Amino acid sequence: MQVLIAILLSMSIVAGPAAAETIYVSNEQDNTVAVVDGASMSLSTTINVGRRPRGMAPSVDKKLLFVAVGDDNRIDVVDLAKRQVIGQLPSGADPEFFVVHPDGKRLFVANENDNLVSVVDIASAKVIGTVDVGVEPEGMAVSADGRYVACSSETTSMVHLMDADTLELVDNLLVDTRPRAVAFSPDGKQLWVSSEIRGTVTVFDTTSRAETGKIEFEVPGIRREGVQAVGIEMARDGATAYVALGPANRVAEVDTKTLAVRRLYLVGQRPWHVALSDDQKRLVSANGNSGDISFIDLENEEVVKSVPVGRGPWGVVIGP
Repeated sequence: MQVLIAILLSMSIVAGPAAAETIYVSNEQDNTVAVVDGASMSLSTTINVGRRPRGMAPSVDKKLLFVAVGDDNRIDVVDLAKRQVIGQLPSGADPEFFVVHPDGKRLFVANENDNLVSVVDIASAKVIGTVDVGVEPEGMAVSADGRYVACSSETTSMVHLMDADTLELVDNLLVDTRPRAVAFSPDGKQLWVSSEIRGTVTVFDTTSRAETGKIEFEVPGIRREGVQAVGIEMARDGATAYVALGPANRVAEVDTKTLAVRRLYLVGQRPWHVALSDDQKRLVSANGNSGDISFIDLENEEVVKSVPVGRGPWGVVIGP
């Protein structure tokens, strides 16, 4: 199986006509990845994976989908053309979220029960390094140039910045209670960290590591404790960020320059994570408690459809 993974990773991408986008959603209670056709906005099929799938990411060439299956302590490898699991990669205890390094060769995995970030060599299917971080690591991000990897630790209320090559910790930054997602700005100059309990996003300068701003979300009719910031998605041009607000059933659109909330979108119940289409015109949220995903038309600033996908949608990826 590992040989097959290595072959697929080394295959060059053949130019051809663009296909309609496909949305992949991890259902942590069903042990499946739902496959939704982006053109018709309808469920196409489901892929059986290991127990409690959450974090997902495509390979650099978009041919594979990596899925963290926490209760099986591994990463499942899905062939997107065949729509089936073709192999597994090691991780650590209870992998929750991970990132694929831009070199396409390594995964950086947050192992919630080990308080470690594991570095996995994809081709050899081996853990080639670990980094000690805080308690209950979850959120992971990698800068576009591949230099830095960031990891949030929920119980420690910190974000850890590490050198992707030496695996040395560069800094440990205090953040608001129970940090969930982390995201670098496209130019790598900022690091955004969401706080679930405080309902905030803290913004850091990646060079000085100084806090440069904080976003506090307010939703009319929702008490403060009901607004819980979780998943973050950055627009490609760096001008806009989208933040899932959990039990507030909203996704916030944020101006990254002013840190002002431009608007709120009412989606399904308890959105965990969001993903942008390649043309940046559509946003999809995975709504954990209502068992669906919501499609947001960003040009017309409206939610256009919700599609049932399974039990406990958590992660969402948009691919070919």
